[in-house]
Amino acid sequence: METFDFVVVGGGVIGTSIAFHLARFGASRVALLERGQLGSGTTAQSSCVLRTHYSVPENVALAKAALAIFGDFAHYLEDPEAHCGFNRCGLMIVAPPTERMTALRETLAVERRVGIDAREIAVDDARRIHPLLNFDDIAAIGWEPDAGYADAHLTLSAYVRAARRRGATIRENVAVTGLLLAGNRVTGVTTTRGDIAAGTVICAQNIWSREVAAWTGIELPLTLSRHAVFTLECDTAYTRRLPVVKDLASPGKLYFRGYGGRQVLVGDGNEGEAIAAPDTEQADVPLDYVVDIGAQLGHRVPAFAEAGLVRSWTGVYDVTPDWNPVLGALPGIAGLLVAYGFSGHGFKLSPIVGRIVAQTALGMPADFPLAPYAIERFRGGRLLTGRYGVGAVS
Repeated sequence: METFDFVVVGGGVIGTSIAFHLARFGASRVALLERGQLGSGTTAQSSCVLRTHYSVPENVALAKAALAIFGDFAHYLEDPEAHCGFNRCGLMIVAPPTERMTALRETLAVERRVGIDAREIAVDDARRIHPLLNFDDIAAIGWEPDAGYADAHLTLSAYVRAARRRGATIRENVAVTGLLLAGNRVTGVTTTRGDIAAGTVICAQNIWSREVAAWTGIELPLTLSRHAVFTLECDTAYTRRLPVVKDLASPGKLYFRGYGGRQVLVGDGNEGEAIAAPDTEQADVPLDYVVDIGAQLGHRVPAFAEAGLVRSWTGVYDVTPDWNPVLGALPGIAGLLVAYGFSGHGFKLSPIVGRIVAQTALGMPADFPLAPYAIERFRGGRLLTGRYGVGAVS
């Protein structure tokens, strides 16, 4: 039976970041196992927005650290060819004269307290930054100039390359089917290619994390939520310099960003369609949904009121009760760590989550505590809920 010091289960941006950081911090025998192809799950469906605009202080701290890594990606990975595709175009958040305006202002204050350039700006300034937007029904405008978006394929490929260069073993098309246990300690995994012994197993399985509950008997609060994203195109250019926009005044709490020279990628911030089982197959995006979201986008960006649909796709969030991840150990089980339930935050947090989970697995002091993200918070009523309440902005 093969033996590794660490086995990471799941080959998306979270799992590959963990594997890279384990190897970076000196673990000599690291294996990552992916049931399909690397990045073929929810990573491939990400909109890749990078921001620090959260109202939960713990999330703000993680997002700030992650954004710093994305901004210095090649140097951080010690690979001059590493590239994440980061376009630092800024994030603009617009809010109506309701409780969302108050939540926006309070959230900007949370960000500033940890040293983030996040501020409210006047309409005239906002128009100079984004001349295509309609601000007629907007009461407050937030601006985060260091935010933007990146590229999922480039980011994941860089993690994989950096992990392999440091000696990690990465295998595709190897499904983990269970855990090897000695009493209450995990000693390895069973797979479709045979058993593998491990000192520590780290499960970063995203929407497949319910499997861990079956293997351990520990309930993992998790629902699966399918979301649709699509791109629209018109004659007006939506250039790379135009910021990502979060529209808190729209019914769908839209987010949108540039996607090629004349295209806008747009998605909604509502809860999405609940599904019963993990599914990465593409679902139909109803035309009436496209028309509805397109009309909301057209209100905010009048130049795109008559834009045409280019393509659409769906992705699935692994959602916890407070829309924030579970990181760390499970109660009563030794030799096992989990990183799941990112609820749409996974890509933007991947570099720092990989770092602190690896530090914890190696017994090192972690840069940020995992305790706020422990699974026990759901039983103890310590949910991570901020100014916006439960949801993707958190």
